[in-house]
Amino acid sequence: MFEWNGDRKQLLSVLWIFLTVNYIYCDVFTLHDADSLQAFLTGEAGGMKITEEFLLYFAIIMQIPMIMIVLSRFLVFRANKYANIIAALITGSIQSFTLYMGGTLHYVFFSVFEITTAFLILYFAITWKKADA
Repeated sequence: MFEWNGDRKQLLSVLWIFLTVNYIYCDVFTLHDADSLQAFLTGEAGGMKITEEFLLYFAIIMQIPMIMIVLSRFLVFRANKYANIIAALITGSIQSFTLYMGGTLHYVFFSVFEITTAFLILYFAITWKKADA
């Protein structure tokens, strides 16, 4: 499928940066959608109440790709490989689930990139051999 002969740590870190930036820009674009913004201002969006607990849960989920930017650079091979696999499975699954719930055109657009990037991270982590480390 893809072959990478360079530094796998650097590649994974860059992919996590790309994924994180897409998450952020999607959220910023959503705030420019009048219906979405109005829903946020009422404290309920997509059938979910936006509480402090909800925002904390969302912050924890968003911390995963952000921490992986750093961890991908510094963890030793085995921990790095499995952290990337687990984090990609979590973020890709959550994004796939939210996409299944529907969304605006820009949300679908960004989601395709986010899910694809999570699967690329998963692929590069799974195929990573100790000899490449």
